[in-house]
Amino acid sequence: MSDSVPLHSHVFLGGGHERNEAKTWTVIGLCAVMMVAEVAGGLLFGSVALVADGLHMSTHAGALLLAALAYRYARRHAEDARFTFGTGKLGDLAGFASAIVLAMIALLIGYEAVLRLLAPVTIDYREAMAIAALGLMVNVASAWLLGGGDHGHHHHHHEAAGLSIFEDGVPPRFRLLGDRAMPSGAVTIETERPDGTRQVFAMRDAGGYLESVDEIPEPHAFTASVRLGDQPGERFGFAEHHHVDAKAHRDNNMRAALVHVIADAAVSVLVIGGLVLAWGFGWVWMDPLAGLIGAGVIANWSYGLLRDTGAILLDMNPDEAVTRRIREAIEADGSRLADLHLWRLGPGHLGAIVSVVADKAHSPDEYRARLAHLPALSHLTVEVLIG
Repeated sequence: MSDSVPLHSHVFLGGGHERNEAKTWTVIGLCAVMMVAEVAGGLLFGSVALVADGLHMSTHAGALLLAALAYRYARRHAEDARFTFGTGKLGDLAGFASAIVLAMIALLIGYEAVLRLLAPVTIDYREAMAIAALGLMVNVASAWLLGGGDHGHHHHHHEAAGLSIFEDGVPPRFRLLGDRAMPSGAVTIETERPDGTRQVFAMRDAGGYLESVDEIPEPHAFTASVRLGDQPGERFGFAEHHHVDAKAHRDNNMRAALVHVIADAAVSVLVIGGLVLAWGFGWVWMDPLAGLIGAGVIANWSYGLLRDTGAILLDMNPDEAVTRRIREAIEADGSRLADLHLWRLGPGHLGAIVSVVADKAHSPDEYRARLAHLPALSHLTVEVLIG
């Protein structure tokens, strides 16, 4: 017995897709204006360095153009039936391509730096520093435009008057804050769920707050009472909120564009530092050394981006916490999770195929209802086998 709802939307784009697309085009415009100004200025004033930086800005604009076109294509073909699971992964594909470009840039900078260490060249320090400062300003403005207005996904999803459920990259536990001059051993928290089930949690001192010794089982929908010894205390109501690992929400296309901008800014800072030391102390080797450090930083960022986008493109499990929650919800009544496939469809959207072995007949809809508290499961197929 299996259940999949065939007639539903396969649009799995991130929540800020159109806003991010618009921001990327704005930054491309800024880079294009700078590129034209630098190349024209360099030719007018006979500055090879200025022309070179303008051409470098064109590679920067090219990487951003890749991100913008990916946003545009994904949006235009979001309803295209040829894409079995929508176009949500297109941003990850663009991010993967951008990471390869970043790795090539790191190699080129490293190669140039080694050449300059072996055979130093004369540098026009004033002009070079002015260009690096200009590039830094453009990159800071670009980073501000790309990153502005976005807020992280908070994991402290339940909170009331000092009592919260904390699960920021760790298993969920109660935290009790506030000025409470009470021994941790005397404080307990008792939960009561809608079906009448009760559970008592012992608390321990975690430095500045009390934390429950045991993890809180899913779902997080119950009434919690703080007790001091036998004395009943405050009662708090908790409802299940949306919570998904931030990586599942991450827009890797925007991340790749930001990494390009920040990498360029980091190199500008290193170049300025290297030039100041080379000019002030005669340490000519500082400029290429700064280039080598920059190449290492960019290579490291490139590797992180390749690893994360590659994992999504190969359908690796995107969120172990969601896997655990699915298992807990399915096996709550003695049913057995026989097989589970979980993958990312796009920013904030997960797909899952769940195969359940049950002792007695349950409809797929019953299991679907148990997983309703996981809103990121945008495409869910349930198969029930009677064991």
